Amino acid sequence: MPASLLLSLETSSPICSVALHEVPTARLLGHSELRLDKSHSTHLTVLVQQLLENTGHVLADLAAVAVSDGPGSYTGLRIGAAAAKGLCFALDVPLLAVGTLPALAHQVAARTPRAEAYLYAPMLDARRQEVYTALYRADGTSLLPPSNLILAPEALAEHLAHQPVLCFGSGAAKFQPLVAANPNALFLADVQPTAVSTGELALGAYQRQEFQDVAYYEPFYLKEVYTTTPKTVIS
Repeated sequence: MPASLLLSLETSSPICSVALHEVPTARLLGHSELRLDKSHSTHLTVLVQQLLENTGHVLADLAAVAVSDGPGSYTGLRIGAAAAKGLCFALDVPLLAVGTLPALAHQVAARTPRAEAYLYAPMLDARRQEVYTALYRADGTSLLPPSNLILAPEALAEHLAHQPVLCFGSGAAKFQPLVAANPNALFLADVQPTAVSTGELALGAYQRQEFQDVAYYEPFYLKEVYTTTPKTVIS
């Protein structure tokens, strides 16, 4: 039987998450995550092995491996990339990279009634008064590319003036008090990156053969670690 499974790794946040999808049906076979800070280096490969065993599969059944591309935790992204590249090299299967922000937006939009009525602003904490963010429509169309945003009351003002914007992710709580008076600024709590959404977007990339170079792939960090000079405000 030919390899027919997609393994997805999400390590951009403190949550270590893995998922297994069937190719090409997109059926989710299993998902496992560990909400333990700094657990990626010691638990990621264990989660992968347990997931395969629990679903009755082995590594040889993998047709591809997908990994969260960032932005997010510098260390977490490096661990995920190293694990994914190692698997792809050993199994001779393609590597797929899925942006953390579009995956988060897809995760929320897919579960939101009347999804087309909103814009989606995933926000990941980038320390101080900064977040990694972008803006998407429900169908995944990008309105603002991933950026390192300085939080201020006027941030995203142009979009908030015309349409409800759902804000979510680890950095959203820092933005909420700055736009509390704007009825179009809506916030969702406890939305975290998951390998399930990474896999759902990766399935499309797999069909389009949007593969990464296993030897040279590096995550999309968005800004250098320990950078202290932020970019300008987006409006």
